[in-house]
Amino acid sequence: MTDQESAPLTLLGSNISYFTGKMENYLRLKQIPYRLESMRFPAARKVLERELGVVQMPAIILPDGRFMTDTTKMIEWFEARHPEHPILPPDPVQCFLCHLLEDWADEWWWRPAMHYRWHYAEGARFASHHLATELMGSLSLPIWIKRRYVQRRQRSGYTTGDGITRANFKGVEADVAALWQQLDATLSQQPFLLGERPSLADVGFAAPFFRHFALDPVPLELLRQQAPAVLEWVARLWNTRLDNAQGEWREGVPFGVTALLEHMGRGYLPYLSANVAAVRSGRKRFTVEIDGIRYEGARYSRYRVWCLQRLREHFAALPVDAQPEAEALLKNTGCWEPLWRDRDLPLLKGQEQALPFRGDTKMVGVNETLLRQ
Repeated sequence: MTDQESAPLTLLGSNISYFTGKMENYLRLKQIPYRLESMRFPAARKVLERELGVVQMPAIILPDGRFMTDTTKMIEWFEARHPEHPILPPDPVQCFLCHLLEDWADEWWWRPAMHYRWHYAEGARFASHHLATELMGSLSLPIWIKRRYVQRRQRSGYTTGDGITRANFKGVEADVAALWQQLDATLSQQPFLLGERPSLADVGFAAPFFRHFALDPVPLELLRQQAPAVLEWVARLWNTRLDNAQGEWREGVPFGVTALLEHMGRGYLPYLSANVAAVRSGRKRFTVEIDGIRYEGARYSRYRVWCLQRLREHFAALPVDAQPEAEALLKNTGCWEPLWRDRDLPLLKGQEQALPFRGDTKMVGVNETLLRQ
């Protein structure tokens, strides 16, 4: 191994960030050396626009100076270069399920995570002070102005500005509670989502849990009371290293995954279809009812059209003899029809093909500076 290969990479982000926490959990599992560096604005904005084409966190600076973005594609890149102790099971159907669960964790649960952080005064005080000092410390403004700016930006970008209203936030919180109950039932029986060792599914769910639900004061107390096995799993994942992890992934469809897929089939996948319709029609905001919850003024996302295409590609990549099992599982859990509902997706030419070294559409239609914190 060369000195450059063994040198720590730089992870630009925040230590209360949704996706920074996800990436840190992956790097720790794989024992890839890194150092976390706060993404300080406004200086970081110019660098990221120049190097990556998008302003989002986290970003990685490799020892050779190259910049990277998008946690899903970065993990894919690192897995190809560090194949020892993989985070994807050898069973093709389980591998496909990992991709489904990771995408669901990434692109659906961030909205309620933002809600708990920014709707409640206790969470907003904590997070706004932290982000104002960690990421905006170089700005010569009074701290109260920076905190107010952060709160307004985050709420307009990710909660009240993306479909969460006083009319639906109780439904959103009930949806979160249902997820916690499902995960608690699974993690009371086994240490990780697919069995005795962590997988990409666990890394994906680290995003909403590690630096949000298990950190912010309001959801943390609820987790203690309602889902202690999930809280224990958060610490277990952070403290696990794959080179000495004991046990194996369970055979077949693991305990609890069916309930998670049913939840995904009622919510996230129909939402992806509604987003496709909005992008196709050019509506940058749309209203949709998902699993009994009405979201008004949700932002469209070209990136999530690409996410849907990626899920289809993962299914197509299954061995021919594994596809019937996967199809039957998706049909039985309500995932099959919304996965394929929109046959022709409104993708841009070459969309996201340069990831993880350059992005082009991920944050289109979303506030660009303090991202998903």
